[in-house]
Amino acid sequence: MKTVVGIQFKGGGRVYYFDPLDLEFQYNDYVIVETVRGLELGHVLIGNRLVEDDDLEHDLKPVIRKATQDDLTKEKNNNELAKKSFEIFKHYVKIFNLEMKPLYCEYTIDSSKVIFYYSAEDRVDFRDLLKVLAPEFKIRVELRQIGTREAARIMGGIGSCGREICCKKHLTNFDFVTMKMAKEQGMALNTNKISGICDKLMCCIAYEHELYKELKKELPSVGQMVKTPSCECCKIVSVDYLKRTVKTDENPGGTPVLHKADDVEIITLNSNVKDDATLVASIDTDDNIVVEEVNVESIIKEKENKKTITPAKDPKHFNKKTGNKNAKTPKRNN
Repeated sequence: MKTVVGIQFKGGGRVYYFDPLDLEFQYNDYVIVETVRGLELGHVLIGNRLVEDDDLEHDLKPVIRKATQDDLTKEKNNNELAKKSFEIFKHYVKIFNLEMKPLYCEYTIDSSKVIFYYSAEDRVDFRDLLKVLAPEFKIRVELRQIGTREAARIMGGIGSCGREICCKKHLTNFDFVTMKMAKEQGMALNTNKISGICDKLMCCIAYEHELYKELKKELPSVGQMVKTPSCECCKIVSVDYLKRTVKTDENPGGTPVLHKADDVEIITLNSNVKDDATLVASIDTDDNIVVEEVNVESIIKEKENKKTITPAKDPKHFNKKTGNKNAKTPKRNN
């Protein structure tokens, strides 16, 4: 077991574990830690807690100290300075006509480095840009390219649901999202409808997937034959898992009929058909449904009649060797 503290940095996102050493931290504390970007101000979301060693992905870096009021004041000043620096960065990007989209910039807590973030479809050669920015700021300048999802988290926005996007509001990790998940949830497989403002599949598809898997166990599926209050046998053409409703194709070529899922009964097809049963074969086509009824009993009788052999009228006069039914059987000599 290892004692850790969970820390989140500016811009939200993932919570990282650090070693608290001998210090005790509570939720909403501010700390100074060292990351790959340098000294940063972090926000404690998870106080001191014990975790299994197997749950740790790598060795923990220690927390340097608790943040003081001077650190908070300096962070505020750096944020104001970052706004002015970002305008300078955008100005030079436009001058050099680089294929990149400037997103934001930030300073380390000790003001020893400024980091500019941007997004781009391809790799960008910004060496000439750095030659101009370094003398401008007189500190270490770093440019970092981030993906469209990370950019959406930083910038924020309103999703297709009309609410603030999940990654900005509460989602800490980006889950793996597939088109198969969207299909199993009955969503229209149109990239414009199932993609977020980052042009990637919406994150809510992933963390709602488990709910839909449970609902699919309780509700009928598309293509199943069911009995409804208005039809003895029809096929389900669509399912709304959240509203718990289904639509059935009761009128060939007409509008599907809406029913509550609790009002339909699944028809189980039995392969063992009785002799006097009637088989109904249906063939789905784009325009209509062709139905053909076949009586099993008549088919069985017809097969039996074909197998029946008419016997000879007088079996005594039938010669087995010659096959002549009129020939007499020769007498045996004793």
